[in-house]
Amino acid sequence: MKGMFWSNLLSRRFLLFTLLLLIKGSLVMYVVFDIGFSWETIVTELPFIWIVFCCLELFASKRKALYYLIADLLITLLYFTVVMYYKYYGVIVTYHALHQADKVTKVGESTYSLLDPYYLLFFIDVIILAVVMFWQKRKKKYANAYSASRNLRPARKATLYAMIIASLMVCVFNVWPNRASMNENKQAADMGILNYEVFTLLSDSTEKDVIQPMDKITQANIDALKGVQQPAAPKNFGAAKGKNLIILQMESFQDFLIGLKIDGQEVTPNLNKLVQETFHYDRFYTMVGQGTTSDAEYVVNTSLYVPHHEAATDSYVEKALPSLPKLLHANGYDTATFHTNEVHFWNRNELYASIGWDKYYDQKFYGDEDHIAFGSSDEVLYAKTIPELKRMDQSDKPFYAQVISMSAHHPYHIPESKYKMTLPENMEGTLVGNYIHAQNYADYALGSFIQGLKDSGLWDDSIIVMYGDHQGLPIYSLSGDEKDMLKDMLGHEYGYPDMFRIPLILSVPGVTYPSVQHDVGGQIDILPTVANLLGVSTSNQIHFGQDLFNQTSNVLPMRHFLPSGSFISDESVFLPGKGFEDGTNFPLPGETATTPATESQYERALNLLNLSDSYVTYLPNKDGSASAAK
Repeated sequence: MKGMFWSNLLSRRFLLFTLLLLIKGSLVMYVVFDIGFSWETIVTELPFIWIVFCCLELFASKRKALYYLIADLLITLLYFTVVMYYKYYGVIVTYHALHQADKVTKVGESTYSLLDPYYLLFFIDVIILAVVMFWQKRKKKYANAYSASRNLRPARKATLYAMIIASLMVCVFNVWPNRASMNENKQAADMGILNYEVFTLLSDSTEKDVIQPMDKITQANIDALKGVQQPAAPKNFGAAKGKNLIILQMESFQDFLIGLKIDGQEVTPNLNKLVQETFHYDRFYTMVGQGTTSDAEYVVNTSLYVPHHEAATDSYVEKALPSLPKLLHANGYDTATFHTNEVHFWNRNELYASIGWDKYYDQKFYGDEDHIAFGSSDEVLYAKTIPELKRMDQSDKPFYAQVISMSAHHPYHIPESKYKMTLPENMEGTLVGNYIHAQNYADYALGSFIQGLKDSGLWDDSIIVMYGDHQGLPIYSLSGDEKDMLKDMLGHEYGYPDMFRIPLILSVPGVTYPSVQHDVGGQIDILPTVANLLGVSTSNQIHFGQDLFNQTSNVLPMRHFLPSGSFISDESVFLPGKGFEDGTNFPLPGETATTPATESQYERALNLLNLSDSYVTYLPNKDGSASAAK
C-alpha cells in the first residue's frame, strides 16, 4: 500500500511539483513583499513553472521524475537565495551576485545568522522525494513505482505546446508593462520572481548603459548637477596645511548609538566624550553598495559612486583610480592603510594598488591574536597601529593613514569575556542585543586608540576623521520584537533614515570645536572636505563629493541597498516607485513637515551616477600592485 501511494503521487508529477513550487513561491512573496499566497502570486509565478514542466514533458523521454526533481531543486535554490539576500541587502538578488559566491563560506557565520528555521521547509520536499526515488530504485521497485504513470495517457504534444504558448504570453504580460520600473523590488513583485530573474539577464545582455562623452564629464557639470557653487575664497582652505591625516573607518557603526543609554549605561562612552570636543555630523550617510566595507574604502578615497551591480573591488580595480592617497602623495605625504583581515578578501590587494597606497598592513602584520570576526581584535589593531603611526610621524613628511576597525562585524558574536555592559534580559541573544554588545566593545577599544593618539602628540598634529562604514541593523533582518526594541530606544519607528545614518566625527586643530553639525553629507564628501583643510587643490581631479565646510545643500544618490533612482536630500530619503511620481519620501531626523523631493533632484541624482560610471570607463588601467608592510 505504501509503495502504491508513492507510485500514484509521483506519477502525477506535473501537478505535484506545480503545487510544491507554488507553495515555495508564495513563501518567498510573503517574506519579501508581504504578499503571500494570492491570485497575484499564481499569475506571476505559475506560468514560468509550467513552461519548464511542459518542456520536460516534451523533451525528456526517460527519467522524467528525476528531471522534475532537478528543476524543483534549482528553482528552490533560487527562491532560497532571494530570501537570504533580501534579509541582509533589502534587494532582489540577480545573477550579478555570483561575484560574491566565493565569499559566502568566508562570512559563513554572518550568512547563517540570517537563517530562520522555517527556511529549511524550502528543501524538505526535495529531500523526501530524493530519498523515496533512491529507496525504490535500490529495492528494484523503481519501475513499479511508475507503473501507474505508464497506464496514464500522456498529454498530447499539441496540448503541451499550447500550454507553453499560453504561459509565455502571461509571462510577457507580467513583464512588459513593468520593464521600465525604476524600483527593482517593485519590478520583481509585479513581474514575479522567476520572470524578473530572466528579464534582468536578458535586458542586461541587450541593453548597455549610455556612456557620456568625456568632454561632458567635467567638474563644472558635476557641480551644476549637485547645485554646488565654488566660493572664490573657500572657508578653512589650508587651515590644517602640513598636518597628518588619520581616518578611522568604524565597522557597522550607526549614528543612533552616540548618546544612547540602556538602563543608565552609555553604549559608547568614549565617542560620547569625543563628540563634546569636536564636530559631529549627525545627518551623514553611508553610500556603499554590494562591497559594503570595501566599498566604503573606495568611496571615501575616490569620491566616486559605487558600481550599479557589483562591488567596486569586482568592477573598478583594474583602473588607475584618482584618489586621496595619490593626491596627498603628490603633495608630499606618505600613505598607508591598516586592516587586520587578509588583504585578498574583497580583492583589496587590487583595490589598494588602484587607489595607490604606499603600503598596506594586513593579517600578516597583525597576526591572529585575540581573534574576533575575521582577524585580530580592535584592541590588537589599535595597539599595533599606534607605534607604526609614531614611526611614520618621525619622517620629515606628513602622512595619511586609514585605519579599518572590524570587531563589530555582523552578526556581532563577540566573546562574552569582551562584554562591557549588562543588557536587559529580553535583549540578550537578539540581533539588536548582540549589536549593542559589539559596538560597546568597539567603543571600549577605540578609547585606547584615542588616548594613544593624544599621548603621542599625534592628535594635536593631525586631522582626525571617524565615520561608520555601513549600516549595522538592516530593517529586513529584524524581527517584530527587535523593531520594537529600536522604537523604544529611538522614540520612533526605525526606518531608512536611521538605518543608513552613520556618524562623521571631525577633529581639526584650531578649526573644530564642540558642535553638532546638521548639514547633510555622505562618505563621498570626505575627500574634498579634508583636501580643503589641508590646502590641497582638487581642481584637476574629478570628484563627486563636496566640501562640507563650504556647501550647505546636498543630493546623495544611493545604490544597491535602495532601488535605482533613490537619493538623500536635505530633508528626506526618497525611494521611487515605477518612476518618480509614485515615489515615497522618508523624513530625515528632525524633519516633521518634509518638503517632498523634486523631480529635478531625481533626474540630477541619476545623471550624477551615469557621469561617475562613464568617467571610470575612460580611466587607464593600472600598472603594478600595492606594497605590503614588512
